Amino acid sequence: MTSKVRAEEINAFLTKAFGSERQNPRMEVTHVGDGEVTVRMPYDDNMLRPGGVISGPTQMALADCAAYFAIFTRTGIEPYAVTSNLNINFLNACKAGNVLAQGKVLKIGKKLAVIEVDVREETMDEPASHSIVTYALPSKKMSDGN
Repeated sequence: MTSKVRAEEINAFLTKAFGSERQNPRMEVTHVGDGEVTVRMPYDDNMLRPGGVISGPTQMALADCAAYFAIFTRTGIEPYAVTSNLNINFLNACKAGNVLAQGKVLKIGKKLAVIEVDVREETMDEPASHSIVTYALPSKKMSDGN
């Protein structure tokens, strides 16, 4: 099975849905596969917490977006999917630098999708954080606009 969407399509959706100044316009999908996605967020000083490491809220936002986009690889662009649960474990300090999130769909059903996401600074060998994210999927009627 191949991805139902290309990285360029997700990036275009991100710009169109959230505008150039909303959410995090610097975020970019760099890889898609069947049930997997890689999202890159270029470094910005505003991402730091005291101590010079990437903040937890930044990592959580990136994990949530990677999960959202990973769903698209199985369903196509699905704007009405919403986060139902996000559990994150911070494992290592995330060095200041460009941050990557790698999401993988573990299970997708009619109503829920469960995605695993690792977040790390792009030169790190080990993840800085690990998340399990559950998304509620819209009914067919809602996603068709009816």
